[in-house]
Amino acid sequence: MEVELERERERRRLCRRCVFHIFNHIISFDNLLISWKEFLNGKRKRKDVAEFALNFSDNILALQQDLANKTYHHGGYQAFKVTDPKVRDIHKASVRDRLVHHAIYRILYPFFDQKFIYDSYSCRVDKGTHKAMNRFRDFSYKVSQNNTRTVWVLKCDIRKFFANIDHQVLKDILAKFIGDTSVLWLLGQIIDSFEQGLPLGNLTSQLLVNIYMNKFDHFIKRELKAKYYIRYADDFVVLSKDKIYLEKLLVKISCFLKNKLKLELHPDKVYIKSLASGIDFLGWVHFCDHRVLRKSTKQRILKRITENPQNETYQSYLGILEHGNAIKIENQLDKLYSNNRI
Repeated sequence: MEVELERERERRRLCRRCVFHIFNHIISFDNLLISWKEFLNGKRKRKDVAEFALNFSDNILALQQDLANKTYHHGGYQAFKVTDPKVRDIHKASVRDRLVHHAIYRILYPFFDQKFIYDSYSCRVDKGTHKAMNRFRDFSYKVSQNNTRTVWVLKCDIRKFFANIDHQVLKDILAKFIGDTSVLWLLGQIIDSFEQGLPLGNLTSQLLVNIYMNKFDHFIKRELKAKYYIRYADDFVVLSKDKIYLEKLLVKISCFLKNKLKLELHPDKVYIKSLASGIDFLGWVHFCDHRVLRKSTKQRILKRITENPQNETYQSYLGILEHGNAIKIENQLDKLYSNNRI
């Protein structure tokens, strides 16, 4: 009797943590149609999108049938490079597969977003780089007691983040949250469609890496009790008034990433520095009472406005610069924009 009661308690506990019976929601016509409308935004004139739309009814019916019968197989990718600012390898799936990505994302994102810690800022609604930077500023004020004490910052970056996401570890994490085996099958199709890691370019990759790193986030917050922690994708910081504490923390962080997630910290992008000396985080160098644009970012902005003095580009850069102390750069930008536009 006691064994049965314990099993029932475990089942209920898992039900609170897991999401069940959602496969039919993901593959429903309603969800596929809404996902298609969202996917179309800004893409209507692209050749592959136009081709899919030409026989849309037949294509979406065939896709829905393949998903329902579990005969769906994710296709290959078109590879290309972008500079943002460093060169990145992007892999683009077919329109059919990207529609599936959107359909999955629409249903799964709201559930998983509730599981993420507050201070995870990458690829989340109402988050982003600017809010992460402002949170960093708020933390620095608290730790420094309004700039009256030294603040030490542990800054880390994960080596080849997307490329080193382990498929089996990811699937095991997903299985702890998703009780619907059909959804796990579908996610497995997407995960295994890429030989190693996850592709930059899939909408699902943005969600999956956050799910993968959520385990690490909770380790930092719950087990290591790091109060002043912020993560944006593979870039994260911990603030403290105690440098030795951060040195000990770094050892535990490195071990957890290696043993639990099969990830490694980038040897050239890990350091512990005082905030007063400047912390390079999310494109800006942060100090006690202000932030300045990273030198390489500044040079890139000025170069691009010289080469392409369009109003859209100019306004975009002005929007970026308003988030820090950048009066001198704004003046240079104004001058280059005016001179090259003539």
